[in-house]
Amino acid sequence: MSGGQPETKIGRKSLAVAALLLTASALALLRPAPAFSQETELRGEVSESAILADQQRKARRAQGSQGQTPPAAAAVQDTASTTYQPSSPGAVPDDDQTAGATDSIFDQPQATDDPLADTKALVKPRRPSTAKQRAQDAKAGAKTADKKKAKKKTGEATDSTTTAATAGTGNRTDATATGDEDGSNRRAVTIDSVDKQKLDPGQERTASIEGRKVKPEEDPFAAPGIKVGTFLFRPTLEQGFTATSNADSSSTGKSAVLSETALRFTATSDWRENSALITGYGQFRNTVSGQKINDAQARIEGQLNVDLDNELRAIAKLGYEAAPESASSPDAIAGVTQQPLRQTVDGSVGLEKSVGKMRYALTGAVSHDFYGDAELSDGTTVSQKDRDSTLYTAILRTGYEISPALTPFTEVEAGRRLYDLRVDTDGFKRSSTRLGARAGLELDMGEKLSGEFSVGWLREAIDDNRLPAVAGPSIDADLKWSPERGTTIGLTGKTRVETTTTANESGDILYSGRLTGERQIRANLTANSALGLDWRDYTGSDGHDLILSAEAGLTWWLNRYAGVTTRVRTEKLTSNLPGRDYTTNSVYLGLKVQR
Repeated sequence: MSGGQPETKIGRKSLAVAALLLTASALALLRPAPAFSQETELRGEVSESAILADQQRKARRAQGSQGQTPPAAAAVQDTASTTYQPSSPGAVPDDDQTAGATDSIFDQPQATDDPLADTKALVKPRRPSTAKQRAQDAKAGAKTADKKKAKKKTGEATDSTTTAATAGTGNRTDATATGDEDGSNRRAVTIDSVDKQKLDPGQERTASIEGRKVKPEEDPFAAPGIKVGTFLFRPTLEQGFTATSNADSSSTGKSAVLSETALRFTATSDWRENSALITGYGQFRNTVSGQKINDAQARIEGQLNVDLDNELRAIAKLGYEAAPESASSPDAIAGVTQQPLRQTVDGSVGLEKSVGKMRYALTGAVSHDFYGDAELSDGTTVSQKDRDSTLYTAILRTGYEISPALTPFTEVEAGRRLYDLRVDTDGFKRSSTRLGARAGLELDMGEKLSGEFSVGWLREAIDDNRLPAVAGPSIDADLKWSPERGTTIGLTGKTRVETTTTANESGDILYSGRLTGERQIRANLTANSALGLDWRDYTGSDGHDLILSAEAGLTWWLNRYAGVTTRVRTEKLTSNLPGRDYTTNSVYLGLKVQR
């Protein structure tokens, strides 16, 4: 009997402990339960500390349930607690959705419809009701997270749920994806998650502005020009020295070294409809050593193009030129220290009209020549007033456009030359009447070939019956041909009537022709050449002059604004008249500056 009492006392003690545990559990169930939505933080973002705290709390309860209460009893006690119902609809899942929830907010829902199942669906544990308890749980969860991060660095394996909680922002794990599927716990995306997205390797990269190819200039060494109002002004200054065997190109000329300065310019308008062009040049020569030469010549010319209504176009020109009389001229005065200065003022106005394929043009021109006095070697002067004259001409052209590239035409010319002195010092009436006719072809093939040429007859009859009329064939041409880019070949021809005041002489016809070529060897190196042929036929005699010339030059541009230029030239005049033959050879080297 005595041996059975201890066992009875131990049994009673066990029953007392079990009763106390049941009483404590009942009191715990009677305390107020927090809001279910606040417990699971469905109204906001779930922090990592809260997730870790929930996992720790779940682990502690699992250990306590295994040591004290069977799982079935614990499930019955949990289901007995009252469920919180929020006032706003949709804050928590419906009953049919939460029926399969387990203790973990990340676990997949499990079906519990089977009445024979050992365990039933458990309601999620309630969150502590006091703020102090929640703060303690958060601190405990943070410590646990730090420990797990340290273990992860050392290579130890971690639980899949802990890995999902400590993953980088913007990466979703399997557990998080499960929570997103049931819509009960969606994790918010960080602001910088978009910047962390991987770039598409197939996306074409936009090229930088600096890397794009720049289209090369057509002429990188051309003068840029200076903007002056509505005109683009391009000046060129050239300074150099010429060594020549014949300083004044005469039968008595001697060698010399000359300093030459040349100024040229062009001014082009920048107007929307009409256009204007102004060109000019000036050349000054002075002796450095050898034969005494000190002269200057210049010319300036302007052209205005105005488009009128009904395919009507007006062209106006005005020019001025000043140059000393050439020593090789038939009217040159022998025994002078300086030839007289010849000045010319000329202008013209023309109208062009297109009617279908017909082309009409009417041009009126005026040219006035006046001369200065000649200075003799003895200090006296000789007046040249009797050579001053004015030429008035009118030219009518009619053409038919066969194609845009070919337009044949005919011209008729009528004019009158009037001398300031009706009778010269020798008693001759030098005024004359001018008539001419020509037929030609106008070409327009763009940059390849352009220009015109014509042939005809020109006659100028002098008022004095003692003097024969100056007449002869007329040949005029102005063509430009470009066989390839960078190469330009030009052909010019001109027929001009030269009058004279020499007694018993009417004058002569001068035919001038020039063949020029220009080749751009490199962008900064240009070669040019020219061949010249002049034929002078004297009226009233069998006298004639033949002038042959050849020239070649190079221009090497150091940059856009400066270059070195050189040229060699030879000229020879052969005449059947005494005292007119001469030969001139010269070499030039200079520096050219442009803007």
